[in-house]
Amino acid sequence: MKFRYARHTKNLEKLEKFYIEILNFKKLGGFENHNGYDGIFLGKENLDWHLEFTFSEDLSESKFDEDDLLVFYPKNKDEFLKILENIKQLKVKTYEPKNPYWKENGFLIKDPDDFGIIISNRFN
Repeated sequence: MKFRYARHTKNLEKLEKFYIEILNFKKLGGFENHNGYDGIFLGKENLDWHLEFTFSEDLSESKFDEDDLLVFYPKNKDEFLKILENIKQLKVKTYEPKNPYWKENGFLIKDPDDFGIIISNRFN
């Protein structure tokens, strides 16, 4: 089974830049004006998942709360440290997670849509 997480956004360019520069994702593909939508696919090559972000004239009205999170588990300490380095270099703010588990086992950042992302410090 493959997995795609799709979300509508107000700014494809900001999201693309964020996920590539912070999490070292790659742009795996995209489309323009497909039934009125533009979109991008972001992730890591040769994996069975990716993120899809779309944009259209219908503005995004995403509603999420502090417990709605994307959680990423770096494969090893080197990958984790690279993400931390990217966050420091690009001056991305970190936040305190609501869930006590994530306070101990990761840290929280927010993407340009203000959506929470946990970077776990528990490596696979």
